[in-house]
Amino acid sequence: MSKSYAVGFPRIGEQRELKVALESYWAQNTAFEEVQKVASVLKKRHWEYQKNAGISHISTNDFSLYDSMLDMAVIVGAIPARFASLSGETRYFAMARGNKEAVAMEMTKWFNTNYHYIVPELSLQDVYVLDATKVINEYKEAKALGIQTKINLIGPLTFLGLSKRIDGGDTYELFGKILPVYEALLKEIASLDEEIVVQIDEPILVKDLEPKVLSLLKPCYDVLAKVSDTLKIVVQTYFEHSNEATKILVHTPVWAIGLDFVHGVKNLESLELVAKSDKKLIAGIVDGRNIWKNDMEKTLELLETVAHAVPKEKLIVSTSCSLLHTPFSLKYEENMDAEIKNWLSYAVEKLEELSLLGKLFFEEKETLNQKEVALFTANKAANESRKNSTRIHDSLVQERVKQISKYQREGDYKERIEIQKAHLAYDDLATTTIGSFPQTPELRKIRADYKKAAISQEAYEREIKAYIDECVAFQEEVGLEILVHGEPERNDMVEYFGEQLKGYGFSQNGWVQSYGSRCVKPPFIYGDISRPEAMTVEWTCYAQSKTKKIMKGMLTGPVTILNWSFVRDDKPRDEVAEQIAIALSDEVDDLQKAGIKMIQVDEAAFKEGYPLRKENIALYEKWAVDNFKLCVSTAHQETQIHTHMCYSQFNDIIHTIEAMDADVISIETARSGNTLLKIFKETGYKQEVGPGIYDIHSPRIPSVEEMVKQIELLLEVLPAKQLWINPDCGLKTRKWEEVKPSLINMVTAVKEVRKRLA
Repeated sequence: MSKSYAVGFPRIGEQRELKVALESYWAQNTAFEEVQKVASVLKKRHWEYQKNAGISHISTNDFSLYDSMLDMAVIVGAIPARFASLSGETRYFAMARGNKEAVAMEMTKWFNTNYHYIVPELSLQDVYVLDATKVINEYKEAKALGIQTKINLIGPLTFLGLSKRIDGGDTYELFGKILPVYEALLKEIASLDEEIVVQIDEPILVKDLEPKVLSLLKPCYDVLAKVSDTLKIVVQTYFEHSNEATKILVHTPVWAIGLDFVHGVKNLESLELVAKSDKKLIAGIVDGRNIWKNDMEKTLELLETVAHAVPKEKLIVSTSCSLLHTPFSLKYEENMDAEIKNWLSYAVEKLEELSLLGKLFFEEKETLNQKEVALFTANKAANESRKNSTRIHDSLVQERVKQISKYQREGDYKERIEIQKAHLAYDDLATTTIGSFPQTPELRKIRADYKKAAISQEAYEREIKAYIDECVAFQEEVGLEILVHGEPERNDMVEYFGEQLKGYGFSQNGWVQSYGSRCVKPPFIYGDISRPEAMTVEWTCYAQSKTKKIMKGMLTGPVTILNWSFVRDDKPRDEVAEQIAIALSDEVDDLQKAGIKMIQVDEAAFKEGYPLRKENIALYEKWAVDNFKLCVSTAHQETQIHTHMCYSQFNDIIHTIEAMDADVISIETARSGNTLLKIFKETGYKQEVGPGIYDIHSPRIPSVEEMVKQIELLLEVLPAKQLWINPDCGLKTRKWEEVKPSLINMVTAVKEVRKRLA
């Protein structure tokens, strides 16, 4: 067996089995026992996939029914008071999703990925009590199947660093209370077997940390690594380099350090330190965040560079991070173009790559069997094919990029807003939604049937128009002021555009978990991008024809399209974003020429694309802002440009948002109170803002009184003339029976507040 190490594995299931089970349970159609049965089947299958691929280090406790940070909060006993009266799965899912009595815990992005985690809530008054049930049971479950595993845990520094203090203050002040719980957990783990590898994930260590945080690193792992001689502690980092932390970790008694050499090339600078220590090096060399086949020849060269400093006997090859961020398996991609499919590798295929790389690196090539030789030969051929394919490079696109001379719209915001107020005539506290309305099972079936040619284009268009009619009629009935068409024709806010852009590829089953049961199917960019024809004009104009009110055009911005796609790795990301921005600028122009007066260009993923290291931020901000401005550069001054951002901490990027120069920005504030909004006031933000006044990721329906209170809180921060009122995100994942009363209450709340203001 090769020395190969999988940091983690997807858990939603190769055909989203866990999603189906969870949503059936939440809908009260099945008992929780059914969820447990599905989870058991999936864990067994996932462990066996890894074992059969020859992976020597397989994880337990990387599986979760919702989120691993939420799991860790339960394990250490960090239970918010509002959920203390609940227990078991009822409490677990209430913490994640809320219930009738209590709002859900906050959710935000996991570093710079599109995965969302639940933010633990901590306070000085907390009493933490260990509950190791999940960790122990999963290890025993795998062992009963004859599979020896390592145990994955979110590390204490990362857990604290990604939590929030509900009583104010620094979460790291609770280090002294949390560390003993981890120590107790490791003692329980140590009793399970004669020897166990425990992977403690500390991705927080790849960020720019304050000295006081780094000062906790040695005392933390001096304690944890000495709990028992039966434990081999791995401190695992990923997504960037962790050189400052590595300097400290080599002086602790941990068994191994995991470093990402795909997205953290600067980790090479720490090799000599690792070599001088007694630590094993878990070398992340198979990309856990993208779908391209590993270039094995190039990777073997990298490994030889690593081995020049660190002896081979101290090395274990691994994925760069958990494979959670990649789709499950290519075996279900039956309709994909054969040439393009040959360039790809999903999670299961990456296991084969990892195992083969381990054999190629640690053993002589002569020891490979016939199948392994064939895999290596095929890998080389696939990479050569991709480099030389004429489908990758488009000279017309490259020439268009060179000819661009206008990079932003005319006039400044003060000039534009006066023109827009007169032209559009909307009231203060204008009500709208973010864009999408519920994607019902019937709607999904219509789109699926159309894709399979089971219904005609005429039948498809008739059904889509009927849904748009219903959306428009409902919005007018409840009194929303700025309308949207509901996006019934769109499967996903990125995939929909990708399907109409040249240079994009798509999958049947390339699902990746976003949060809980929510999955996305990112398209992938394999070549130069262009827009053959208009993408949204027909449906938006149809919706506008059904109302005298303003209908917003809805686009996804260039940075979000980039960040929510699997991006080609043979071209700089900023150059790919520029091609997308140019294509979208044509769409903006076509929409306004067709009479659409407001256009929302969503940049939901703008913040998540930020580099994890400060040294790289300025460059990202420049090209991200420049490409947003390029995207809307064709908009006339009277055309109002909106954008939307969700689940972002804005305090450090507020000036960057201002530089984007959108006329209106809608943001998420429902789960985080008005903390985000205060930043807009403190910085003197001039543009208009639509803070989300209720959380669409929870099924609960907020009352009129609750929304009135929320609006009044907003008015304590910004004046009514600067505020829009809307939900905090699109409504596609909610049900109509949740959406309708929530929006009715929202409009009613605005009317009440306007009366009070008058």
